[in-house]
Amino acid sequence: MDLVSRVKGILLTPKTEWGVIDTEPTTVGSLYTGYIAPLAAIPAVAWFVGFSLIGGSLLGVTFRWPISIGLEQAVARYVLALIGVYVLALIIDALAPSFGGQKNQIQALKVAAYCSTASWVAGIFLVLPALSILAILGLYSLYLLYLGLPVLMKSPNDKAVGYTVVVIICAIVLYAVIGAITGRIFTYTGSVVVTP
Repeated sequence: MDLVSRVKGILLTPKTEWGVIDTEPTTVGSLYTGYIAPLAAIPAVAWFVGFSLIGGSLLGVTFRWPISIGLEQAVARYVLALIGVYVLALIIDALAPSFGGQKNQIQALKVAAYCSTASWVAGIFLVLPALSILAILGLYSLYLLYLGLPVLMKSPNDKAVGYTVVVIICAIVLYAVIGAITGRIFTYTGSVVVTP
């Protein structure tokens, strides 16, 4: 299935799409090259464009990150997003037996990748800093996770809520650590470019 059709399917008809995804043979490489890598780039590129090229305005003053810092941040965000999906898949796989599911690393990576679709696509709103609050629409990914876990990891429906909650808690910790790493690596001590 092509990228656009899969994105539309998982966002608009997720219950049906998870059933299709469940039976598709795939590899880690094909998931990364055909789906994860292109979509994970959306928020990173949008962030760079929005916060280094366009800039935000407050009380008539425009502020931007310097381009060099913006590029470093965008690359770091992208690489850590790629790593984060894989680590999330490991967590999903490790937790499966605790919730009556079956361990399967490929299926876990499918869940981690496809449930992240909404947050990656919502990252497009970072292009315009004034609209960046709309990136919150990416929370739809939590619902996608809830629908996908029982289908792909073969967890009973009655344990899907618990499984989802535990995975979400682990994901929050994971992405907090990733955010801390990004902040530590790229602590910027200069000033943001400000233009009237």
